[in-house]
Amino acid sequence: MTEQDAAGELEARLTEQDSFEPPESFVEQANVSDPGIYEEFEENWPGAWERAADLLDWESGYDEVLDDSNPPFYEWFTGGELNASYNCVDRHVAEGRGDEAAIEWVGEPTEEDDRTYTYAELQTEVEEFAAALRELGVEEDDVVTLYMPMIPELPVAMLACARIGAPHSVVFAGFSADALATRMNAADSEHLVTCDGYYRRGDPLDHFEKASEGLAGVEHDVSDVVVVDRLGDDGFGHDLADNHHDYDDLVADHEGASVEPVTRDAEDMLFLMYTSGTTGEPKGVKHTTGGYLSYAAWTSHAVLDIKPEDTYWCSADIGWITGHSYIVYGPLALGTTTVMYEGTPDYPNEDRLWEIVEEYETTQLYTAPTAIRAFMKWGAEYPEQHDLSSLRLLGTVGEPINPRAWKWYYKHIGGEDCPIVDTWWQTETGGMMVTTLPGVGDMKPGSAGPALPGVDARVVDTKGDEVEPGRAGYLTVDKPWPGMLRTLYNNDERFVSEYWTEYSDTESSDAEDWVYFPEDGAKIDDDGYITVLGRVDDVINVSGHRLGTMEIESAIVGVEGVAEAAVVGGDHDLKGEAVYAYVLTEDGHDGDEDLREEIIEGVEDAIGPIARPEAVVFTPELPKTRSGKIMRRLLEDIANGEDLGDTSTLRNPSVVDDIQAKVSED
Repeated sequence: MTEQDAAGELEARLTEQDSFEPPESFVEQANVSDPGIYEEFEENWPGAWERAADLLDWESGYDEVLDDSNPPFYEWFTGGELNASYNCVDRHVAEGRGDEAAIEWVGEPTEEDDRTYTYAELQTEVEEFAAALRELGVEEDDVVTLYMPMIPELPVAMLACARIGAPHSVVFAGFSADALATRMNAADSEHLVTCDGYYRRGDPLDHFEKASEGLAGVEHDVSDVVVVDRLGDDGFGHDLADNHHDYDDLVADHEGASVEPVTRDAEDMLFLMYTSGTTGEPKGVKHTTGGYLSYAAWTSHAVLDIKPEDTYWCSADIGWITGHSYIVYGPLALGTTTVMYEGTPDYPNEDRLWEIVEEYETTQLYTAPTAIRAFMKWGAEYPEQHDLSSLRLLGTVGEPINPRAWKWYYKHIGGEDCPIVDTWWQTETGGMMVTTLPGVGDMKPGSAGPALPGVDARVVDTKGDEVEPGRAGYLTVDKPWPGMLRTLYNNDERFVSEYWTEYSDTESSDAEDWVYFPEDGAKIDDDGYITVLGRVDDVINVSGHRLGTMEIESAIVGVEGVAEAAVVGGDHDLKGEAVYAYVLTEDGHDGDEDLREEIIEGVEDAIGPIARPEAVVFTPELPKTRSGKIMRRLLEDIANGEDLGDTSTLRNPSVVDDIQAKVSED
């Protein structure tokens, strides 16, 4: 058999295969490999969650694992006391691991910018900055806003806040000045840590100007602003006001300072994270010290298989919950080396990520399906230029991954030797909820997997009754879990109304049962594997048939030659709404009539004629926010010929004109 024939046979096998076993070599070394763990959690719930708490050091032990006396305001590890900064830094130094790398930071323009923080160096800087915050007047329970990009001073600031018992509120650096002001107002935050700027695709960006504009919209006095000098000689020459302080000067002024970690109750707030809400007002999700940290540590241990000797990389931004849980708190609580990257995956070349994996001998890679689709579009020749054999596990996060992208990731990045964990969770859940345990369960491309042990995830109908396998329904979580949000900041009423349903009128539920509703649609198979179909409002109503956009997009991306797709509903005189598909092709494939017909046939075969796209528009890019989310609202407006409104929040605003031109041509 020739090499070409063997490659073709392998491709055919991968295409047909719908279930994959974890490699035996992985199972033998996995942190969790006993299938009995599911039964253990079921039989000993909630007591089995002690195994998560046992991953941490507690200053004083908890009285009970779960206090469920006031649902849905559940409390975890009540009476216990600990400090998150101590758990993520000090205890590893005390164990003699101070010389081991805690953070490998990869800057963008040149290798000279790269920095390694050992655990001892991290502890030193965290204590020095904690001392500086205290001198600036930050007290326990004050909310400190961190408006920073992917620079190492961000996790330092997070851990310094945690050390002195001051909750932090990280605002994604790509957000606007108005978003910063809105969040500082909502949190009544009087302290800001920001920076002069950062690099994107080799160019310095002026972040200080945007931060200053946001401060002008804060409705209360801001006591102090700390500014990190990231750009150096490339800076924009801003002058600091009287209440502004240079980060490096503050740290130098407190050189060698010792700050004892403040004892925090398990239910004390660790951080706020604002997320978008249906009313337009951002929601301040409150996460607490004991439950959140134990859950982030346990899921990092069980799902990502993190060990202290690993060099682990989550490619998310710390401005999102994924970065909080799986760049900072989970990995550092376990004492591993966590990689941070300032730049984009295609600068200066499309092999940048694989270059980093090879250079740092990365053992895990946790990234988004959006990125994987981009890798597919660029081509397998880029990862093939690098030695990726250090990788032991791959993961995906942020949205469902279609089977074709999953298999590409499995073959070209993992070499068919790395299990893939496809994880479903939310800002509000604090950590992973639905995914396979890589050392236990088979993987099914396109399906996230079963609920994690101890997580009671179900797929139900509108009455709360579980649906039959294969049918679509609503994803719910029927029992509390340690990483859950405790409430929305200063808004208990909204917390209950937006997230919880009390099934008091159904035969299948008790009057006291509260069910968490994440507003996602899903289906479940005979093995209990859950496929998440997307937000329940991400549907198109075609002639009375509600079609999930995720399902249609997955069918389109399953067509050979398609790299990425976005589906929206457009107005239609007869159907009410019709399906409009915007499609990116892989390199080497033309967006022609033949491919358009293959896409239409692929959708009809996978879902049915009712889902047939009204139009298939080929475009070189999709409009995306700076966080990588597709701006479907704009695509809907283009389909309906409406005014597009503000496009300034896009990272590629010029693409909108290109898409409009393509629609006009078609």
